[in-house]
Amino acid sequence: MLAAQDVGITALHIKVRASGGTGTRTAGPGAQSALRALARAGMRIGRIEDVTPVPTDYTRRKGDRRGLRC
Repeated sequence: MLAAQDVGITALHIKVRASGGTGTRTAGPGAQSALRALARAGMRIGRIEDVTPVPTDYTRRKGDRRGLRC
């Protein structure tokens, strides 16, 4: 963050991405703490955008109708 401030970057637009698709559609626990660390370092946060890929058709999860068995 100090390198970004040395170059003159003072504000950011942030894109948060989860795995999406057949996986989870919520960002992990590190996303909020990373945003908080940027804000505490003095960076101004302009826009937070969720860019998680969402399937446009129905995609089946791994496993069959009885669930994923080992």
